[in-house]
Amino acid sequence: MTRPFRLALLTTTLLAGAAQAQEPVTLTIESWRNDDLAIWNDVIIPAFEAQHPDINVEFAPTAPAEYNAALNSKLQAGSAGDIITCRPFDASLELFNNGQLADLSDLPAMANFSDVAKSAWQTDDASATFCVPMASVIHGFIYNRTAFEELGLEEPTTVDEFFAVLDAIQEDGTYIPMAMGTNDQWEAATMGYQNIGPNYWKGEEGRQALISGTQKLTDPQWVQPYEQLARWKDYLGDGFEAQTYPDSQNLFTLGRAAIFPAGSWEISVFTPQIAGAFEMGAFPPPVPAEGDTCYISDHTDIGIGMNAATPNPEAARTFLDWVGSPEFANLYGNALPGFFPLSNAEVTLEDPLAQEFISWRDECESTIRSTYAILSRGTPNLENETWNASANVIRGTETPADAAARLQQGLDSWYTPAQQ
Repeated sequence: MTRPFRLALLTTTLLAGAAQAQEPVTLTIESWRNDDLAIWNDVIIPAFEAQHPDINVEFAPTAPAEYNAALNSKLQAGSAGDIITCRPFDASLELFNNGQLADLSDLPAMANFSDVAKSAWQTDDASATFCVPMASVIHGFIYNRTAFEELGLEEPTTVDEFFAVLDAIQEDGTYIPMAMGTNDQWEAATMGYQNIGPNYWKGEEGRQALISGTQKLTDPQWVQPYEQLARWKDYLGDGFEAQTYPDSQNLFTLGRAAIFPAGSWEISVFTPQIAGAFEMGAFPPPVPAEGDTCYISDHTDIGIGMNAATPNPEAARTFLDWVGSPEFANLYGNALPGFFPLSNAEVTLEDPLAQEFISWRDECESTIRSTYAILSRGTPNLENETWNASANVIRGTETPADAAARLQQGLDSWYTPAQQ
């Protein structure tokens, strides 16, 4: 082989190697949030790729109802994407226990999240964290600010003030005081019991005590939220028993109801529907008495992790570390009003109602829904039973004490710490 030929061959080989080294890696994201496709493609992914031109990202969502089954099939077949969007608690924990999600405990960005934020994507003993927390939803009350101004009402801060406001709206007669039905049951628990309850059981203190078995659902702090819910019946309007969740949404957005017990996800739903017909405001769940510490359900909703079998672990970790950054928190929080970044980073939201919700983190202690971690793994399922109990209490077909006793009896039947 002549020297010029050897040099030419070597040069060709080096150039080919360099081209191969510079070829971008492509990461695929699995998700159930198919409504987010444009946001990821137009806002989030371009921001990441501008900083990491060697990593391409593709967002490939599945319909929400099909996501769990489709993802499990892909993981078992070895065809799942590099990045896995994580549902909170047991569904993702099972994937981690099956070796399908990687341990991300040592990811530098994990330092940007509180223990509560990480709790939805950790092992029970918190020894491993397998998804980066992305966003939560916050519970409170959205109200028709225009109606409040017409009636000379102010945002209530205590339970007594709350019922005084409801009485005033009822007496005036122009508006249904509060839009909530019990037909679908889940909202009675999610926007009812889990909304106001943390102020009674003191957020994480009570939730952790229930898990440890040192508190029971029959203790006063767990029964008192039901006692408040029982009083809601008189303010929900005629026929609330048959009223569906969409019915309640329509009552509020059409301006017929003054208050909506809410999750913050309603912000992006209500805003275009109201379209300037009236102004919205929001207030956190009123505390039992003046001077009490306030607690909010700042519920972990969505995280993102790494397929343990990805062929691109380094690129995947680079992307996930960026998802844990302040830059991502601000991008995501403003792209999806009502879904709040879980990072400790300072986030300024452009949507005024979303900013109002997130400001409560500075005033109140955050917790998550009491039934989501550990306590709904058995039969009867505490989460589903809480739906039914909350709806029954509001309807008046079950007393607060009876509802609590039934729930505790069901929990005792399978959950060992609760039997102590």
